[in-house]
Amino acid sequence: MTKLPKIALGAWAWGNDGTFGNSLTAESLRPIFDTAMANGLNLWDTAYAYGMGTSEKVLARFLKGLPRESYLVSDKFTPQCADASSPTAMADMIEMQLNLMELDHFDVYWIHNVWDAPKWTEELAKYFEGKDNVPMIGVSNHNLAEIKEADAILKSHGLKLSAVQNHYSLINRSSEDSGILEYCRENGITFYAYMVLEQGALSGKYDTKHPMPAGSARAETYNPVLDKLEILNAELKKLAEKYGVGPAQIPVAWAIAKGTLPIIGVTKENQVLDAVKAANVTLTADETAELEKVADSLELNVIRMWEKEMK
Repeated sequence: MTKLPKIALGAWAWGNDGTFGNSLTAESLRPIFDTAMANGLNLWDTAYAYGMGTSEKVLARFLKGLPRESYLVSDKFTPQCADASSPTAMADMIEMQLNLMELDHFDVYWIHNVWDAPKWTEELAKYFEGKDNVPMIGVSNHNLAEIKEADAILKSHGLKLSAVQNHYSLINRSSEDSGILEYCRENGITFYAYMVLEQGALSGKYDTKHPMPAGSARAETYNPVLDKLEILNAELKKLAEKYGVGPAQIPVAWAIAKGTLPIIGVTKENQVLDAVKAANVTLTADETAELEKVADSLELNVIRMWEKEMK
């Protein structure tokens, strides 16, 4: 079994696809990568869909020349990026990504979303069946029934579902309410929690006086509810002061306390250092419960356009 760090680092924003409303360069990202690797955070989550290969190319540039065993790459098959009419679409996508990143294997590989997912999971299983260097296989943005279906398909090919990746945070716990976390625990599946910080909304950086920069997708989602988020961020700040960390570390520590592996998007060096600190914070059961009580009282719906309620 591959040994995973407590936190994965996400390279979604590295694709410069407009989601985060900023423009990043390889030169500005290099120190982020170096700092992460120096601190043992070596699991990198990317996808071809993040800028149509841009994120993968930037990451590949940094990995070049490093010992293969020193890092882990998590990549994805995004159905909407494949030629669905081609009988070799799955192989074509995987091999194109491997070539683009100059790798001979991925450590984790995902079905990115549920669009025609049973078909693509079957194709993925056929591709990896009997091969050496089979990655941990995961599904993303799937509900419980879809996860069980994917697991059954993989098992029919002698493979195993090893990972599930869903949007999961203090203000979106539908993967918990629907039984997905429990299913993962019972079946030895690692649950990756993405958007734990809600793209910065739970970082303590933004409030009604300091909204997110206009023009980005995240600003449209969170700026209208910043008054409610201020209430939760105030609770995060109290705990942060107790543990001697910043407010952004507490939602990450919460996700770890829930038995999940959070994926933290990194665009600044201090975010990596924050992730290192968060991995060393252990919240009590009472603190975890109190945070959830406050979050639930806000009755926020932050399900984004690419996903669904996990009921």
